[in-house]
Amino acid sequence: MTQEERTIIEEKIVDVLKTVYDPEIPVNIYDLGLIYKIEVKDDYNVDVDMTFTAPTCPAADFILEDVRQKIDGLSEVKSSNVNLVFEPEWDKSMMSEEARVELGFD
Repeated sequence: MTQEERTIIEEKIVDVLKTVYDPEIPVNIYDLGLIYKIEVKDDYNVDVDMTFTAPTCPAADFILEDVRQKIDGLSEVKSSNVNLVFEPEWDKSMMSEEARVELGFD
């Protein structure tokens, strides 16, 4: 896989992640800063590290499954492994500028 192919796949992954929402927050998980790592491997498998705004997120199972299904739904991806991590701990500084404005933090 070339670097260009990897970049295109990563961009497609980001696009689908921007369609995943926590039902309680009107901003997608990518712009919230919940995605810590996207790694596209040479065999077209993908590793994603993500977190939640709080470890006790009631929608955690729903969100994780939505992320997996959307990434696995890309024709360029063989399979995905979504790792839930809590280090570093999420805080609002990880949000995009758009997310901070949408949620009234700026």
